[in-house]
This record gives sequence, structure tokens and C-alpha cells, in this order.
Amino acid sequence: MGKLVSTIFVTLDGVYQAPGGPEEDTRGGFEHGGWSFVYGDDDFGRFVVEVFDRSGAYLLGRRTYDIFASYWPNMTDPADPIASKLNALPKYVASATLTDPSWAGTTVLGGDLAKEVAGLKERTEGEVQVHGSGALVRSLLELDLLDTIHLVTFPVVLGTGLRLFPEGTTPKAFKRTGGTITSTGVSIQSYDLAGRPTYGSYADPENA
Repeated sequence: MGKLVSTIFVTLDGVYQAPGGPEEDTRGGFEHGGWSFVYGDDDFGRFVVEVFDRSGAYLLGRRTYDIFASYWPNMTDPADPIASKLNALPKYVASATLTDPSWAGTTVLGGDLAKEVAGLKERTEGEVQVHGSGALVRSLLELDLLDTIHLVTFPVVLGTGLRLFPEGTTPKAFKRTGGTITSTGVSIQSYDLAGRPTYGSYADPENA
């Protein structure tokens, strides 16, 4: 049975929108697209390659799927460790409107997300990986389907944009399983889901 693993880029203020380029996602008049680009270095590159080495299938939201499908099928160098995986392995896109995906190896999941993703995990060897796809990640968290999240935090604050954990997110607890800091200050931290938060108090019981 495969694990469901999310890798997602966020800013210090939790924005996940359009890390890769100015035109990637301009919803809400977002003008800061491409904020992750200047922080790319060898440390970051190694992390990404290591992630893709563990992949067995990909699960993407519709917007991220469209971004990937417009780029990666054109990357045909068999020595490219990311393109070769993305183009060869099964891809699943959660969408109620996509009917004719152009990227070879794509299956549309348009039914009950919980049921379909649970079945996908059952039949996949290796990790079922979610890249980007912030809205989908939130849905998977709500359904308690996500096993691990690699939260990749960039040292920048934008002040606007779609946030990974907006007001009203269901409380979740996580257990850190590893992490590193790249030479450009990107914090890569891995967490497993650990149920709901627990609470206590620092107050002196004698004075409470």
C-alpha cells in the first residue's frame, strides 16, 4: 500500500499561490508569481530529485495539472530524473470538469474523492505524490487521507495570495520526521500526520 505524500511550497506567511512564475496563477489579481525561483540551489535540487525517486504515482489538483501538462510532456531527455518519472508514471487529477486529458497516462478522478484516493493508495507501489495543489491538499487533510507533508518554506513574505491553512482549517497535529535548511535559507521540513492537537497550560496549578 502506498503512502500519500504532499510536497508544497509556501512563503513565511503561508501563501502557496504561483511559486513558479508570474503567469502561473493570477487569481485575485495576484502579482507576486515566481517568488520561489531565486532560492533554487543545489541543496534544493537534491531534495526535489530525492522526492521524485520515491514516487509511484501522482495526484494533482486541476490547476497544477494544467501547469504541469503544458510543460513536462515537452521535456523528453531520458536522463532528466523528474521529467522521466512524471511522463512515465500514472497521473491522477481530481476534477469535476476535465473530460479529455491530453497528458499520456492521466486518469480523471471525478467521483467520491475519499473513496477514489483510498483505492489509489491501496493499489500503488511507492508514494502517491501530491505536488502543489493547495486546495486539494486541504481537502485530503480534511479527509484524513494524507500521510506525510513536506512543507517547503521560503524566506519571503508577500502579504496577499492564497494561503495553505486559512481561517477555519480543521485543527491537526503533526510529528516532524526530518528536515534541512538549504544554502539560500529555504526550510524543508517533513511531517507525518498525528491526529488532533492536544492542549495544556503553563499556568501554575496553585495559582490557577
